[in-house]
Amino acid sequence: MTKKELADVIHTKIGLSKRESAEIVEFFFEMAKEKLSNGEGIKIPRFGTFRVQRRKSRKGRNPATGDTIQIEERKAVTFKPSRFLRDAINNEPVDE
Repeated sequence: MTKKELADVIHTKIGLSKRESAEIVEFFFEMAKEKLSNGEGIKIPRFGTFRVQRRKSRKGRNPATGDTIQIEERKAVTFKPSRFLRDAINNEPVDE
């Protein structure tokens, strides 16, 4: 699903204008990017949690040449789905 498709769903389901719907979607992603850039996590109840994890530097291998390379330390965003999302994906009944 793209941002445009998400905005179209908001427009259809809630009845906001397409412009307002697109602004809401863009605002959400800007806020998420800002919070994650600051090292804060984002918890969306009944959906999951996004957080920033630090990845240590390590040795890797270039698959094209087979050369050993050093992969630098970096930050990565991880997502942990909630129990409700996992159950919905696996078509299991959710106990509330």
